[in-house]
Amino acid sequence: MSVTTSIRLNNDLDVETLTRIARTAERHGFDQMWVSNDLFLRSGPVILTVLATATEKIKIGSGIWNPYSVHPAEIAMMAATLQEVSGGRFLLGLGAGAQDFLGWAGLERTAPLGTTRSAITAIRALLAGDSPAAVPGSGSGWTELAHLRTGAAPTPIYLGAMSPKMLAMAGELADGALPLLYPPEHFATAAEQIAGGASRAGRTLADLDLAACFWCSIDDDPDAAASVLAEKIAYYGASFAPYLLARAGLSVRDFDPIQAALAAGDVDGARSLVTPAMLGLGIAGGADDVLARCRGLLAAGATHLSFGPPLGPDPERAVRVLGERVLPALGDEPAGA
Repeated sequence: MSVTTSIRLNNDLDVETLTRIARTAERHGFDQMWVSNDLFLRSGPVILTVLATATEKIKIGSGIWNPYSVHPAEIAMMAATLQEVSGGRFLLGLGAGAQDFLGWAGLERTAPLGTTRSAITAIRALLAGDSPAAVPGSGSGWTELAHLRTGAAPTPIYLGAMSPKMLAMAGELADGALPLLYPPEHFATAAEQIAGGASRAGRTLADLDLAACFWCSIDDDPDAAASVLAEKIAYYGASFAPYLLARAGLSVRDFDPIQAALAAGDVDGARSLVTPAMLGLGIAGGADDVLARCRGLLAAGATHLSFGPPLGPDPERAVRVLGERVLPALGDEPAGA
């Protein structure tokens, strides 16, 4: 079967490292590479511009930009320019962002569903060469003078989502979806929620690129791989939606000892408290361990596997291992395996 594969990286890595990883991913046959734009780190749009000039075939995506810290008009401008720089390889990842991080800049995440819907509609109109003023649902304030003077630059729009309502909206409006899956096996439920939104809009899942986005830590030393993922889960696990944790047999209260250790500055202690069930929220281990979980996703109907950070003790080596030992094996999988 044909499987789309992508790498997701955070904008905390330096540009030189990200460039090397992008070239490695392209050389090993990955279809896409996504870079985050988390606040107060390196600029995602600048990174993507560098990657566009450093690669030739791999598609590059913003994972994700939000309409609270950047106005939809500027998002459309950046997307159009990145399409020009990349030769048409840019994918626009949008989402409502996280209130915790937006709050650092004094930004309120008001009406996330409505704000995101309006942003998608307005940005799509601008990238089509039109004015959002003429397109219902684009939000208020646009005039007929609001259009890109550089011309149309059609761009696939992917929606980053976790909640059922946001996932349904991805099915309704987006060209692709980037659902974060904790655990990866949440894919089946997320796909069902996206399919529901698509059906209400007269579409099907086949009309969009649905990426199964999961955390992956891979290394020939399984313990080293697990340690990297454990630290990530220690920091973020307590903030996961309760219904996602419940799928792994966990609750927010299970993370209380970990949060206490972090509050005391004991990172090693917090990491040691991460249980095997908590590690199951992502995928960690050697190539065979990763491959086994990926095969489960394919059996559940996934057609796009998206490997996200931490990736492993050495992210560049991890991408190489994925490309050399996991992707070829996935390509041998029969349809519906």
